[in-house]
Amino acid sequence: MTSHRRALVVAAVAVERDAVTAAGPRCEERVLPGGLVLHRLRAGGAVLDVLAGGVGPAAAAASTATALTAAALAGEPYDLVLSTGIAGGFAPAAPLGTVVAAETIVAADLGAQAADGSFVPLAELGFGTGSHVVPEDVVRTLADATGAVRGDVLTVSATTGTAARAAELAGRHPRAVAEGMEGFGVAGAAAAHGVPAGELRTVSNAVGPRDRESWRIKEALGALTDAFGKLIPVLAERAEVAR
Repeated sequence: MTSHRRALVVAAVAVERDAVTAAGPRCEERVLPGGLVLHRLRAGGAVLDVLAGGVGPAAAAASTATALTAAALAGEPYDLVLSTGIAGGFAPAAPLGTVVAAETIVAADLGAQAADGSFVPLAELGFGTGSHVVPEDVVRTLADATGAVRGDVLTVSATTGTAARAAELAGRHPRAVAEGMEGFGVAGAAAAHGVPAGELRTVSNAVGPRDRESWRIKEALGALTDAFGKLIPVLAERAEVAR
C-alpha cells in the first residue's frame, strides 16, 4: 500500500478546481510564477495542491511543470500528480455520471495521417511515446476509493463531435472509457520530474455527436466533489500511517 503525502491535482478550469476543493477545507492559496494559483488542502498527513492549469495538453503540461519545479526548488516535492476534471464517456462502459480512472493515458490524436486516411501514432513514427501507463498502485487507489471504472483515458486536442469520430477512436482504443483534453500533458510533465501520475474524471457527456442539451456538467462536477470526498480521507489515512 503506497502512501502519497504530497499530491498535485491539475484541473483545466476554475469550476473543476473548485469542485475538487469543495471536498475539503481550503486552507491557503499560493501564487506560482506566471500567476498560477495553488489551492492547498490539508487532511491529516496529506497535502493536496489543486491547480486550474488551462485547457488542452500544452497548457496543462506547462502549468504542471511550473508547479512541480516550484515545489522541488522549495524542498517540498510532490509524490503524486493527478489530472482531473469532467470528461466525455464512451458507451457503454462509462455513462453519464460515471467516475473513471485511467490505466493508460493516451494522446489519441498525436501522430500523423497516412495516405489512406488511417492514423499513425507517434510511437510508430519514431518520435517518442504517445501514452503513459499509470502505476497499478495509483489506479487501484483511485478506483477502490471512488468506485471508478478503470480503462484508458484519451487526451484529444479537439473534443469529439460526431458518431464517426467516436467510432474511430473506440476502434483504435478498445479499452477507452473517456476522453479529456489535458491528461497526456499532465502525465508528460510528471514523467519528466520522475513523479507518478494518474487521471481521475467524471463523465458529463457521451463521446459522439455534439448535443449540448444532453450534457450534465453540473451533475458531473458534483460527482467530482463526491469522488474527491472519498479519495482525500484515503490519502490522509495512508499518509498518517507512513509518518
